[in-house]
Amino acid sequence: MKITVLTLFPEMFAPVLGASILGRARQAGHISVDVVDIRPFSARKHQNADDAPFGGGAGMVMLAQPICDAMDAVTGPDFLGRRVYLSPRGTVLTQRKAEELAAVPHLVLLCGHYEGVDQRALDLCVDEELSIGDYVLTGGELAAMVVVDCVARLVPGVLGNEGSAQSESFSGGLLEYPHYTRPRTYRGLAVPDVLLGGNHAQIEDWRFAQSYRLTLARRPDLLANLSLDKRQRRIADEVER
Repeated sequence: MKITVLTLFPEMFAPVLGASILGRARQAGHISVDVVDIRPFSARKHQNADDAPFGGGAGMVMLAQPICDAMDAVTGPDFLGRRVYLSPRGTVLTQRKAEELAAVPHLVLLCGHYEGVDQRALDLCVDEELSIGDYVLTGGELAAMVVVDCVARLVPGVLGNEGSAQSESFSGGLLEYPHYTRPRTYRGLAVPDVLLGGNHAQIEDWRFAQSYRLTLARRPDLLANLSLDKRQRRIADEVER
């Protein structure tokens, strides 16, 4: 999978893209992430990429011209991917959306900054707007990092254990169950016996019950469209009682 990030601050990305799972995935060739500086595409004398807003108001607005020229340069006439602007007014990123984006061969992420982006750049060069939550950041760079991490880990080969992505929070519609490792007892708290018995069916049931209990307590909205088989329905009924 190829990911391209358009930004005014490319230096922000190196620590994130070079470390941990993302760093290893890039070295192994599972994903390609290019960070492109928008500023050199500016046609203005000093290559500035922002100006005061028409109609007045605080702050500066990113120019349409360098954004569109940068987008044209990284996509080309045969582009078959998705162009996404990170924006607090966009649809909210979910695991389902991440799965959708992970299936795209080339994902281009546009990072806004200052007061925002000239609307004409969005009309001409963007397919959708995406938000990572109901709050405002100083720019789209941190949001783009979140999207890259969330999407990249769904690409085959990125995670060492392919089952990891399927068992985590939201992947199956529920929050993730608790995890334990050695020692068996720590500061008086013991690992649940069911995890030590080796009965995989009982462990699976316990994990589902814990996931359902956590979701019911913390995110009951996620249960509205949850599809359960008979065994899961029985466990869920026991949890609710």
